[in-house]
Amino acid sequence: MGRSRRTLPEELLLLALDPATGTTAQPQSLDLGLAGAQLVELALAGRIAPDGDRIAVVVPRPTGDPTLDSALELLRRRGAPVRAVHWIGGPRLGLRQTYLSHLERCGMVHAVAGQMCGVLPTTRYQATDNAISREIRARLDSAIRTGVPPDPRTAALAALAHAVGLGKHLYPGNEGRSSRSRLRDLIRHDPMGGLVAHAVMDVQNGVAAQPRRNPATAGRQPAGARSAAEPARGVPMQPRRGSMARVAAH
Repeated sequence: MGRSRRTLPEELLLLALDPATGTTAQPQSLDLGLAGAQLVELALAGRIAPDGDRIAVVVPRPTGDPTLDSALELLRRRGAPVRAVHWIGGPRLGLRQTYLSHLERCGMVHAVAGQMCGVLPTTRYQATDNAISREIRARLDSAIRTGVPPDPRTAALAALAHAVGLGKHLYPGNEGRSSRSRLRDLIRHDPMGGLVAHAVMDVQNGVAAQPRRNPATAGRQPAGARSAAEPARGVPMQPRRGSMARVAAH
């Protein structure tokens, strides 16, 4: 995958980065959103595809992006389609830092060392070119303002931004209420983005046992579908192991 195009995880992280403080909004849910954004990016690259509420690898060939290829290889090793909610709800330690470090290597942000309470070391990340973040934001603003169906990439970005709670960061206060509502409505314009965004919200709400039907496949039974009580091979039912609580702590 060439570097001429920013990936969805990169764009989602840049949207969440506060230019004034150098911190990321919604840090806990953002980790889930980055995992979901990887799935959408792999789908846009033709490597995976939705199978009901599950994710199936259709082309295991690497994309050329090391972080995406790591996720693709993990999906391939599962050997069977995995429910999106189980994948996103799995351990994602350090994913946000991985992408922050990646953006720093690409020259899109730079790290600023500091201290908390004069003792604890901290690191903030400042965008080196705010024009990039403004361009990403402008795409969302245009989709919200015009009501014209956005391209799949922008629709997926909007769905993920809503899912991780960035709406109140991007469009704060009472004056931003209608924009937040329209941001939420954009979720319907990309089936894969919608599937992943709903999975992100389900993980945050502790919902994993009941499959969510993909709007693109509603009304038919997907090939190889399983019952709601049957997990994918090698994927434990998370409510029985309390993993949702652990995810929220990451």
